[in-house]
Amino acid sequence: MKKLIADTRDLIGITLSPYQISLLEEYERELQSWNERFSLTAIHDPEKIHVKHFLDSFSSMLVMKNTSVNRVIDIGTGAGFPGIPLKILLPETEMVLVDSVGKKTDFCQHIIDRLQLPGVKVIHDRVERLAKQDEFREKYDWAVARAVARLSTLAEYMLPFVRIGGGMLAMKGDQGPFEAHQAHQAVSLLGGELQQVKKITLPGVTEDRFLIAIGKIATTPGKYPRRVGVPGKKPL
Repeated sequence: MKKLIADTRDLIGITLSPYQISLLEEYERELQSWNERFSLTAIHDPEKIHVKHFLDSFSSMLVMKNTSVNRVIDIGTGAGFPGIPLKILLPETEMVLVDSVGKKTDFCQHIIDRLQLPGVKVIHDRVERLAKQDEFREKYDWAVARAVARLSTLAEYMLPFVRIGGGMLAMKGDQGPFEAHQAHQAVSLLGGELQQVKKITLPGVTEDRFLIAIGKIATTPGKYPRRVGVPGKKPL
């Protein structure tokens, strides 16, 4: 964990506390334990977990730092990335974790209970349904997602949750800039505006990583997102 502490400080300028480290260590142990029974993540090596899960999740702060992070929703959270590491980093943030796969939300709830993290809600549902509910629609400072879908589809999943003045953050691989260009029309239609395509470098990772930040400048039309399955099959 010493390397993760140094890498986090170097990347985002934040020094993890001993308490935060203890939470991450417990998270790592539980992730490895559950991975023996369920396929939650393809990454098993501790050092790779530190870089490709924890540090990668922390990289969101390069965009979110110095903005309002009172309420954040993680779309397609999987085994809790980036939402749970961000919650450990930002203990005052109200966090919602959403995934359509039951074993993944079961794991996330287990981790939340195990780490005794307050202010976190885990939801097993499709975002196309959830985004139609008043409780969730346009209520969040940030919607975040990592490796869920192409950006034009992601925008339809995410922007309906974001309040005007907030933003969506898509964590992407080497196709990020191309997807950002392709998604321009969809983003505009959904009330968004591309603000930043930021390249990041993670230690020991050769693949390019990009943080794509889209600001919410107008209300998302009520017909979006379309019904379950349509955004993925017929991107805007």
